[in-house]
Amino acid sequence: MNALPPNPNYSRQSQIDLLAKGQAFDIVVIGGGATGMGIALDAASRGYRVALCERYDFGKGTSSRSTKLVHGGVRYLQQGNVSLVREALHERGLLLKNAAEIVYPLPTIVPVYSTWEVPYYWTGLKTYDLLAGRLNIASSGYLSPSATQAALPTIKTAGLKGGIRYFDAGFDDTRLLVALMQTAIDEGATCVNYMTVERLRRLEGRASGVVARDTLTDIEYELSAQVVINATGPFSDHFRQLDDSSRGARIQPSQGAHIVLDRRFLPGDSAMIVPKTSDGRVIFAIPWHGATLVGTTDTSLESTPIEPVPMEEEIAFLLSTVGDYLSEAPTRGDIRSMFAGVRPLVSGDEQNTSKLARDHVIEVSESGLISVMGGKWTTYRRMAEDAVDRAIEVAGLPTLACRTETLELRTQDKQAIGELSHDDPSLAEPLDPSLPYSTGEALWSIRNEMAVSVEDVLARRTRALLLNAAAARRCAPAVAQMLASEFDFDDAWVASQLAEFNQLVEEHLPAKPDK
Repeated sequence: MNALPPNPNYSRQSQIDLLAKGQAFDIVVIGGGATGMGIALDAASRGYRVALCERYDFGKGTSSRSTKLVHGGVRYLQQGNVSLVREALHERGLLLKNAAEIVYPLPTIVPVYSTWEVPYYWTGLKTYDLLAGRLNIASSGYLSPSATQAALPTIKTAGLKGGIRYFDAGFDDTRLLVALMQTAIDEGATCVNYMTVERLRRLEGRASGVVARDTLTDIEYELSAQVVINATGPFSDHFRQLDDSSRGARIQPSQGAHIVLDRRFLPGDSAMIVPKTSDGRVIFAIPWHGATLVGTTDTSLESTPIEPVPMEEEIAFLLSTVGDYLSEAPTRGDIRSMFAGVRPLVSGDEQNTSKLARDHVIEVSESGLISVMGGKWTTYRRMAEDAVDRAIEVAGLPTLACRTETLELRTQDKQAIGELSHDDPSLAEPLDPSLPYSTGEALWSIRNEMAVSVEDVLARRTRALLLNAAAARRCAPAVAQMLASEFDFDDAWVASQLAEFNQLVEEHLPAKPDK
């Protein structure tokens, strides 16, 4: 979509003002990650009155911590889940059209070191092409050893038989989330971060809205709705059990850890996939924003943390696994940042989370609360469509057709950011020499993307914290002062913000070994 002038409704205060009017909504969505924001966009674009409440920042949880791939899932193809792969490949194709400035084709190579692997992976990836149908990006094919090395200059060459190249898509997850949020607002949705849902409202035994509290001001708002949708990902059980304390847990959380290395470990434009690891997953090494992202793991959790942190064994596993395929094996000292996300897997009979698929489940309680569980970033749009269709049935809303298959998403206004720099040349300066972001981009996110903390700006509007944690720490004071100037915060607020962010930085760097 061509960039448009910023909508004045993009400010957080303007969204809160809309909530304060006390209008009745058709749908209230709890959760501002990929699923919740997708639902808000789907519902608003159909013409329904919709409000979304997120208790932290948009994408604070799982949706900002993905492996940065929009893909069908070759692992699910290996598991025989053809329907999920076909659906995800279809959604990948739609995203490449509707969010072309954020989602991009990514050539990916499977290096092969045994002769039998060539026909095995070639056949599997040709099947992958076929399942994508008319939305396939480009045909997969065999690369000779020399062509594989040209595409992956740092690949280990001893015993290399070549590679199979196929095409998936890469993206920046929180930039896509911001695009969804702004497009939803353009379509008439009301979306507010730092708005925690304290309890569900009931009318004659039915879920009829929520009571939400602004965590920045402590003001409560009562929102009435025809139907409430719980789209809180790995935290879905909280609201399911708030609705009915007798309900058992459905979410089986699984942690996926990632490490970020220097670009020299993967200097080309192609990603690399390790097709089989000791825990039954695949590992990707991906060129991303001038760095190399490596992930992911699959570690079962007993509970869901707000701020998951890679475990020591996960760090060692990623370094060891990717190091087996590179001419220079990375070490702990090469890690520029690390992060982990929690997958909201829906439990079944399978105890091993690496074997649980990413299909989504929609559950309707006796009170009419709709819970959307499972799924993955790539299929957010289809999940949202299914959820809104179910909401229409549950609430008896007038039937309005889904529009999101062809709805282009709003993109960041680079021209307007450039105009900021024209008026103030200092805004053209980089936040830090080692980061791909300008000071103007940070200011823009504060004014137009509801960023209200240092973490919001450096972890999710830019990806500074994920790309280079030490660099993010260096530019945090300037961002804190920028926020204080925009919102008239005092020095004590600045000091508190920097203390909180510095603690977060420590969690994104591996612990120093004991001497």
